Amino acid sequence: MSATPLADPNRKHLETARTQILAGELQKAALTLNKAQKQSPNDPRVFMLAGLMAEKAGNLPRAFEALRHAVAISPEWAPGLLELAMLLARQNQFEEALSTAEKVAQLEPTNLVALAGVIDIAHRAGHLDMAIRHLRRGLQLVPGDPQLRRLLARDLSSQGAHGESIEMWSGLIDENAADTESLLGRVNAHIAAGTPGRAIADTTTLLELAPGDSVYAYYAALAHGVTPKHQPPELNRGLFDSLADMYDQHMVRGLRYQLPKRVADKILERFPDKKLNLLDLGCGTGLLGVCLGRLDGFLIGVDISMKMIEQAGRHNVYDRFHHVNLLDALQETPDAIYDVLAALDVFIYTGDLTETVPNALRILVPQGELIFSCETSDEAGPDMVLQSSGRYAHKRSHVVALCKAAGFETVEVEDTVLRYENNAPVQGFIVTARKAV
Repeated sequence: MSATPLADPNRKHLETARTQILAGELQKAALTLNKAQKQSPNDPRVFMLAGLMAEKAGNLPRAFEALRHAVAISPEWAPGLLELAMLLARQNQFEEALSTAEKVAQLEPTNLVALAGVIDIAHRAGHLDMAIRHLRRGLQLVPGDPQLRRLLARDLSSQGAHGESIEMWSGLIDENAADTESLLGRVNAHIAAGTPGRAIADTTTLLELAPGDSVYAYYAALAHGVTPKHQPPELNRGLFDSLADMYDQHMVRGLRYQLPKRVADKILERFPDKKLNLLDLGCGTGLLGVCLGRLDGFLIGVDISMKMIEQAGRHNVYDRFHHVNLLDALQETPDAIYDVLAALDVFIYTGDLTETVPNALRILVPQGELIFSCETSDEAGPDMVLQSSGRYAHKRSHVVALCKAAGFETVEVEDTVLRYENNAPVQGFIVTARKAV
């Protein structure tokens, strides 16, 4: 992917600058890049690294400016194009990111570094057709590569091609019977295909390899046709850790997620002076805190993902955080502390609310409010269902009954679209339950 001359006077400067950027030594990197630019004013690599440096410093306009300049200097230089495409994808500018990534693939059809970048961009954009196409191309370049096969098997199942996915997982397991990633992949494919019973043998193997593992036990229950009351925190911790750096933009821009803003407005309407204590369960990257701003009280965040908490801490609106399972946080919190308890897009991962709602009532002060969201399940079906998405949905009438049975004085429910996925609305509802005096 490099189109540099045999004699490269800038090589040492550029290597030094890249190392400094990775280490966060941005002032030193800027000085090094200045030396490199003086030596070669139109070297696109200088501007590419300047773009990476600017992004790390949080200066996105400057990052785009530098990377676009690198591409303008050398329009057919794949590394510059790839870095621009990846920046575009990280900022959810997916249309241009995808077209730029396709150009990189055309310029460097056999380069595995370029291939990995293109596949990553396709995944970030949710463009599984493109990801699958390039994964198949990768397997032509590196036949049998286990990681490419795992990625392809997972994408195929997500696209509904469960048969081919299961066949691919099976091939990987035949090569390594203790490949836990592939065993779990085949379990998920069977569950998604509507044949959970066929996953029993694999979940048994997984539990033999790791007795007591809560995630494997969860899938074993699903394989036996049992809906677990809760998801183990470990199931989603890795997912949210990996999403933390792009979560805000992905949710707000990509999925049109407006729930934190709506709930913040509701809270501030009741507390215009901001004199309240609030517990944000499943605070994530702190979107609710950003919409509320600093409170004349304390704002406490709880999340299972430390990387999410790190992102939330950057907003400087939370007073402290607890890195714990939210169910444990509720049980261990003393009585009558909070004016508001918020749980936005959280109970879709925790499931059963029969203990959660009474605990929430206990830790609220008189006239305190519990505000939370749920995805909607069919009123003619069970009180709670585990969807193919891996998220729980709750029956509206059941949730209202739980709140009233727990002792909440009033329970208001607002039907709403929680977010969009694949351009389709995800139907849900917001509950505001107020404690008596």
